[in-house]
Amino acid sequence: MKAYSQDLRERVLADYDAGLGTWAVSLKYKVSPSWIRRLVQRRRELGEVAPRSPRNKRTAAWLTVSDQIKQAIQAQPDLTLKELQKQLKTSLSVHSLSRALRTLQLTFKKKS
Repeated sequence: MKAYSQDLRERVLADYDAGLGTWAVSLKYKVSPSWIRRLVQRRRELGEVAPRSPRNKRTAAWLTVSDQIKQAIQAQPDLTLKELQKQLKTSLSVHSLSRALRTLQLTFKKKS
């Protein structure tokens, strides 16, 4: 989900400061009243209203071994996922390896 723009945040706060109630501001800008309350609270307590950076910056665990995966599949394209897992000597699950191969657009043997 994208964060609300800085412009919208400033307009919401300006109307709130002008005396418009939380409910009226939420109807005018089509945002939730709870978001307005949290925005006002953040401004009061922290002095900031800018959107925060995303908290979920997870990277896939298989990215560290992506080159090894490519090399293993190029060397032996008919590897099953279990065989690939054993060859790489990794703790990655079969499901993670499957996602990695799909993302890397590499094919693999479906059954042993």
